[in-house]
Amino acid sequence: MDDVRETVNRIEDLVAASGGLVVFSTIAPDGAPHSSVVNAGALEHPVTKEPVVAMVAIGGSRKLRHLARDPRALVVFRDGRRWTAVQGEATIIGPDQPYPAIPAADLPALLRAVYRVAGGGEHPDWAEYDAAMAESRRALVLISIEKSYGVYWSEGR
Repeated sequence: MDDVRETVNRIEDLVAASGGLVVFSTIAPDGAPHSSVVNAGALEHPVTKEPVVAMVAIGGSRKLRHLARDPRALVVFRDGRRWTAVQGEATIIGPDQPYPAIPAADLPALLRAVYRVAGGGEHPDWAEYDAAMAESRRALVLISIEKSYGVYWSEGR
């Protein structure tokens, strides 16, 4: 768990320094990597309470289709020359991907939590945010922290 805690500390530091933009990679049906740039951060899994990488994806997106077929994912957090990569398996929780242990009514609060940890801070109008998330059928994507690596040092180095 110490290694995971260290990874979470690095993620939080890199999100604070960079605004939370990451490279997120899934596996396409042909086995090739499929990457995109999204916002992500570290969050506690709402059921297991384990630290995870969290992001939000638009309903029906290619990344959600890839993860539904093969849940393996890679996320790279970066600020300047410092970076940390996290590999793990994704759990999808959304209006089109119900998760038995989480009531659908809890999804807006979870999406707000991801907004906060992924560099967004406080939204000026949460009702507007919730409506936009519902309209685009946004899903919560939680990636377990199974392996991490990278080049990281404190600013003093």
